[in-house]
Amino acid sequence: MTVGQRLGAVVVAAFAVVFTRAPWLIRVMGPVMMRQLAAPSSGGGPNVLLTVRGRRSGRPRTVPVAYLDLGDRGFVQANSQKVDWVRNLRASRQAMITRRGRTEMFEAVELSPETAGSILDELLTPFPRSRLIRAVVGPVDRPPVGVLHYFRLRVDGSVADHVRTARRQPVFELRRRAAAERPDAAVPGSIANDEEDTL
Repeated sequence: MTVGQRLGAVVVAAFAVVFTRAPWLIRVMGPVMMRQLAAPSSGGGPNVLLTVRGRRSGRPRTVPVAYLDLGDRGFVQANSQKVDWVRNLRASRQAMITRRGRTEMFEAVELSPETAGSILDELLTPFPRSRLIRAVVGPVDRPPVGVLHYFRLRVDGSVADHVRTARRQPVFELRRRAAAERPDAAVPGSIANDEEDTL
């Protein structure tokens, strides 16, 4: 493991602690993160803004997520089946990604756990396993593939491990749509306060 990968493991582990033990901090920092990720000069690493129409209200819902960009396609992975943006994306099957001041429209397909597991294994197997991240997140939870791939690390060691993760943490494949196909969708960054279909 390189020095950069060791530092990356520390960063990922630190964020994992925050997500699992201080989720209120994420909620507090959410608006700040969104403004930063929408800025043209934003770095943000693998993080982007994901905007999806609410499945009931039809209003846009925006949340920061880790996005793995592979050119014509990319992947986002949730931390559980119960996340509302997952339910919204399942219903709408399209999303907008905003980063560095640029917004693109994508078609979204939820991958089966078996397909997702194979893809996760293919993407992450070249990287070394991090015992530190495993110790922090435990035997069940996993950082999203966008984060692990960005830091060139992995936690699990087999396709079966990745399939089990994908059953708990859904993976969506996003494919870019042509500009002419974009509907008059909502503006990224809009946030609603109702609970029924927020991200």
